[in-house]
Amino acid sequence: MDLDAYSSTHREQWDELDRLTRRRTSSGEDVDRLLTGYQSAATDLARIRGVAPRSATGDRLSLRLYRARLRFTGAPTDPLTMLTAFFALQLPAALYRIRWVTIWVTVATVAIAVVSGVWITETPGAVATFGTDAALRQYATQDFIDYYSDHGLGAFSAQVWTNNAFVAARMVAFGITGLFVPAAVGQNALNLGVSGAIMHSQGRLGDFFLYIAPHGQLELYSVFLAAAAGLMIFWSWVAPGQRTRAQALAEDGRALIAVAIGLVLTLLLSGIIEGTVTRQDWPWPVKIGIGTVALAAVLCYQWVVGRRAFRAGERGDVEEFDRGTSAIVAG
Repeated sequence: MDLDAYSSTHREQWDELDRLTRRRTSSGEDVDRLLTGYQSAATDLARIRGVAPRSATGDRLSLRLYRARLRFTGAPTDPLTMLTAFFALQLPAALYRIRWVTIWVTVATVAIAVVSGVWITETPGAVATFGTDAALRQYATQDFIDYYSDHGLGAFSAQVWTNNAFVAARMVAFGITGLFVPAAVGQNALNLGVSGAIMHSQGRLGDFFLYIAPHGQLELYSVFLAAAAGLMIFWSWVAPGQRTRAQALAEDGRALIAVAIGLVLTLLLSGIIEGTVTRQDWPWPVKIGIGTVALAAVLCYQWVVGRRAFRAGERGDVEEFDRGTSAIVAG
């Protein structure tokens, strides 16, 4: 197709569309002509892009189509409205969709941690493979506890937050492989089992649970959410249902990657609790209670707010206008 000839043939129609777009007021007839001109110009742009994906003619026509679209769709949504929609609808709906997978990840983690911890404890000589008696005693009586108070409050909270957020983001991003999440969950559970076994061997199992409980409730659940989101993205292209695999992966990938954004905030909260609450000389019921309240808030957000958004038709994906049309229709 000769772009110059094609542009010359349709230029009058494109100019008419531009004139209608720039009018301050429009009659009913003008609106009809605007919509008809928009549909025709959109078809023209599709044909131009099919021949030359990037061209000056195509870019100019695309800009005119953008201006025309704003006339009948309204101005772009302001950031405050977008943030409100994200936290009130999109994010809770995405979290609600992965609720059952999150529970299964939680059960799997607890099972692996308990089984590995009990096996190490009950197997003669197994604990000794992780270090000498002096090293194990140092870990159980000093290192494990001093970890929460050796660094400054702000620096420690920031370090914990960035590390955990990075781990969670990788689980969501690499979940598509189907291998990364199970490996990461298994490794995390084994680490918990080993730590518990070492603490038990030194008679400090109570300290293990006490020092983990304040921040660990929300921190671990955030990791479970990340693992669930990654597994759901993997499953979207394994079993897409009535959708194509590309469509399922695009829709669920956009929706569930929002979970990673939400986990940045939940892990920030758990990092603050770990850096400020765990090290305090407060009664343990108070410190553990703070962590429990934080976890309860996230669970309420996921199950209550998320269910309300899900029943309203929200699935966590971006708005239709933002995700674009899935097919070009001429008419």
